[in-house]
Amino acid sequence: MCAVPLASGTVCGACLDRPPRFDRVEAVFAYRYPVDALVHAYKYGGRLALARPLGEALAQRVARDVDVIVPMPLARGRLAERGFNQALEIARVIAAGTGIRLLPGACRKVADTPPQAVLPWKERAKNVRRAFVCDADLEGRRVAVVDDVLTTGATLNELARVMRKAGAVEIRGWVVARTLPR
Repeated sequence: MCAVPLASGTVCGACLDRPPRFDRVEAVFAYRYPVDALVHAYKYGGRLALARPLGEALAQRVARDVDVIVPMPLARGRLAERGFNQALEIARVIAAGTGIRLLPGACRKVADTPPQAVLPWKERAKNVRRAFVCDADLEGRRVAVVDDVLTTGATLNELARVMRKAGAVEIRGWVVARTLPR
């Protein structure tokens, strides 16, 4: 469900213990060298041209049986600071390559929270609690949420919570890279 690779191919203990609000995650790479350096250069170094190869790699790997693509929303402050939403740029590439409809404004991040990357793993779910709203009617839709990296799944889980309230029947995470547990 959360894209932690298991030899058994079953659901990991964490997902069994506390089932997430999303249905599953599809990740192309493990978040380690050299992928971590590429994502870092893209996200923090302003290397926007990297959106294309990252998005194309993801588009080639995902099951295309969803109705819409929603990029992980970025808070206004972070958007102003960075100048672009890295998830949206990757989602544009995927939508163009798959023909799946992109809903860039379906959801918003309404709380300008500290970056998840600077927080201990155990504090991340609390950090994003009630941080999102969904303005779109997702009634009966299967939704793919695009993001660059999934670490604990807390952000995707919280966004999935509001998407379920908006009527989404299935929510998948499509991420470039998955941070693997130690």
